[in-house]
Amino acid sequence: MQTDVVLFGAAPKEDEALLQKAGKIIREGGLVAMPTETVYGLAGDALNPSSSEKIYAAKGRPSDNPLIVHIADMDSLQDIAVDIPDRAWKLADRFWPGPLTMILRKSALVPGETTGGLDTVAVRFPSHPAARGLIKASGRPLAAPSANRSGRPSCTTASHVLEDMNGIIPLIIDGGTVGIGLESTIVDLTSDVPMLLRPGFIDVHTLEEILGRISVDPSVNGLTDKSAHPKAPGMKYKHYAPKGELCIVKGPEEKVVEAINALSSEKEREGKKTAVIAAEETASRYQCALVRTIGSRSREEEIARNLFQVLREMDDLGADVIYTEEFDTPHLGMAIMNRLIRAAGHRIIRL
Repeated sequence: MQTDVVLFGAAPKEDEALLQKAGKIIREGGLVAMPTETVYGLAGDALNPSSSEKIYAAKGRPSDNPLIVHIADMDSLQDIAVDIPDRAWKLADRFWPGPLTMILRKSALVPGETTGGLDTVAVRFPSHPAARGLIKASGRPLAAPSANRSGRPSCTTASHVLEDMNGIIPLIIDGGTVGIGLESTIVDLTSDVPMLLRPGFIDVHTLEEILGRISVDPSVNGLTDKSAHPKAPGMKYKHYAPKGELCIVKGPEEKVVEAINALSSEKEREGKKTAVIAAEETASRYQCALVRTIGSRSREEEIARNLFQVLREMDDLGADVIYTEEFDTPHLGMAIMNRLIRAAGHRIIRL
């Protein structure tokens, strides 16, 4: 299969033609990669069981891992979900369209193939014009997990998608580099106390302004029950991992720099190609030959936006071993570290 990559945003007439072409592929049961404000998504018809099965196959993803259903207007929420609580509408009024996913009771319209066999559904209303345009052009709600092969770092550019999906899907809509770079925040509203299942750009403190008390699922901090059926993407399986062995080093800044220099020197003496991921403020202090700066700690949105790009760059460099600082920043730190912990397979050195 030939995979076409077509630029979105060049001109209104061309954009509309592209969206109509992509919408036809969706209606016929095919898959299209699309940009969202968070990461690129691999989109199919959320109401077509065959389309959801194709998404799992294209990603190499376990079929018990639910897919997020994307809608393009508020009214569609009532088609997808039932018994919608008032707090869901309050969150929607505040954060939609935007990087928030809500777990609700699913309607009979949504097949079990899309929800991983659960009676709940993950729903979000993206803000990116290409994503919203594709939903409208297809006339379908779209199931759209991140457009990477399962376990790989998520895609923040069309070129990342092409690396993973070339020859597997017919079309990639190229919307440039995404704005946020981390997947949406996921909050479960099906229990008495709302629960954060995946941190993202909308942090727990912001959610508490609307919801009051909110609990945090243990998987957010890397404590995963492998026997449990995941209620949302990113809860159970290893994610975001580069090919090399990634390890997080946590502790006081001076000790972290000293430890990473010692560890990387040891690995290089063993003949391992070693790399370091560092903040802008400390990058120059590392002696390793391959040091990649992820951004400044004073600009945490930059760190979030660059995270998956840097993890993919580790593969381009052929790094066998990768050491990274922690990035426990005030607003996005929980989300950034959630991704890093999973990418590292829970390998953490605490000083």
